Order: sequence, then structure tokens, then C-alpha cells
Amino acid sequence: MTGNLYRGQAGLPFSSTLRVYEPLDAFPQEQRKAIQAAGARTASRAAVENAELLASLGRITRPGGDPFPTGRTDLVRVTAAPAAQPGGTADGDSGTEAEPELLYCPSQLVLRAGLAANALMEGIHGPLAELLIPEEQRDRHQERIDLVKARDGSTRVHTRASTWGIPFSWFSLFMESDHKDVVEAAGRIVTVRVWASITDALERARYAVANLALAAPDLDMLDDLAQLTEWLEQFHVESMIELDYGSVADKVYPDDSPTDIRLGIECLAEGDMTGAAAAYRRLASRWIPIRQLARAS
Repeated sequence: MTGNLYRGQAGLPFSSTLRVYEPLDAFPQEQRKAIQAAGARTASRAAVENAELLASLGRITRPGGDPFPTGRTDLVRVTAAPAAQPGGTADGDSGTEAEPELLYCPSQLVLRAGLAANALMEGIHGPLAELLIPEEQRDRHQERIDLVKARDGSTRVHTRASTWGIPFSWFSLFMESDHKDVVEAAGRIVTVRVWASITDALERARYAVANLALAAPDLDMLDDLAQLTEWLEQFHVESMIELDYGSVADKVYPDDSPTDIRLGIECLAEGDMTGAAAAYRRLASRWIPIRQLARAS
């Protein structure tokens, strides 16, 4: 079962993620050895995804009903930064390529679970809140969060997640020319991952914020983009950002959403409401059916 769990995900919500990968020296000194060791244990990307999904399903059925992760086996994803181009290195050797630097993205499940629980509790009160996540369990998990913060001294969260569709603001960080990994198995697309440097992503986000602030200051996407920009500014300048479509990729890929977002923003900036409306219609026709699945029985 475990070998096919990640590929199948039958009956689970579509979940997509935005992840930042940083060089090792971006992490506090006391964390580096553990992060490097966890990354070295990674057999494959599919194995990491499968292990994380299996652990989440295990928490749902854990005796005692505590759904929160303990952090004892936090996973770390690893990727390689683009290698230096041929033509010389710092020590004068010409015609050689530098070894690609490894970049790391810790799962940080304890912090992320706490943030998700807080967001859920903001809209739910009374007996239903106690039924979903009893106060005793929330208090116990807050102790875990306090321990993580005391140990690591940093609350930067490297991962953002979304279910039943990808927020339109995320697409503004990417372009159609960015590197893509299309993962396929058994005749279907398991996921698509799109990569960009954090400097490119920030430049694109700031461009979008500047134009929307002038052309459409009441648009909800403007607030989302402003928060994204503030989030990205926390990370090392040599970081990479990854958009992982997850299993929704099989429903929407090939996907022109980054292009439609860019064209829509450009049209708004130029006062072309017809072009902006056309771009939005293309986005809506692609993603609204996915979001409606969240309410399907």
C-alpha cells in the first residue's frame, strides 16, 4: 500500500504547495547538522511525499485522537541550485563547472499545524470547535510549538499549502519559461513542479503589487500578493521557490495560469478591461470547477 499511496491519494483533497528552499548557511548554526543529516536520508522525492502523506493519515487514526504532529521525524526536501556556467571559477580554473549547492526545505509540521489549527478555530466556536480539536489537544500542541521556537529561534515557515486549487496570487511568481518537472506514473500526471529563483519571484510579485495598487486597489489578490512579498523577503537571496501542483495537475495541466495572470495584470495596468476580463474568464473556467469539488458529496 505505501508504495502507491502518494501516486493514488484516492479520496483525499487536492493539495498544492509553495515551498522555499534555502542554502544551508541561511539556517541557524545549531540547526544545520540536523537539516543536512535529514536531507541526506532522503531516498527520493516520491519517498518523501509518500512518507509525509502516510504520517498524516497515521495521525488521523492515532489512539487518543491527537491529530497534531510531534516533530520527532520532521522531513527535509532537498534540491540542487543551478550550477555555475562554464568559463572559470573563483580559484582561476577555467572551463569547469562548480558543484551545485544543495538547498533545503524543512517540513516544519509542528509550526504549520499550529497555524492551520488557529486559522480553523478563528471561524469555529463553541461545541463544534471542541469536537474538531479539543482544547486539551490544542494546549498540548502549543507546548510543542513553544519548544520548537525556543530550540530553533526562528519562526520562518518555508511552506504554504492550499487545498482544492491554487491561489491565483501564487501564479504571479512564475513565468511560462521557468523550469518544470512533470512527474507521471501509470498514464497520469502525479504532479507538476515549477521552479524560480527567489529574486525573480520577488521581482514579479513587486511588479504585480505595484500595478494592481494603481489599477485595481480593491482586488483581493492585491492583499494576497502583498503578504506573499513580505513572506519571500524573509529568505536568503540565493533561495529557490517551488510551486508543487500536487494531484490537481492531472486535471489542469498543461496549465497557462501564470501567463493568464501576467496578461491580466498587464491589461489592467494599460486600462484594457476587455483583455483583463478575458484573462480572468480563462482562469475561472480552469479553476472554479476544481474549487467546486470541495463542496461535492
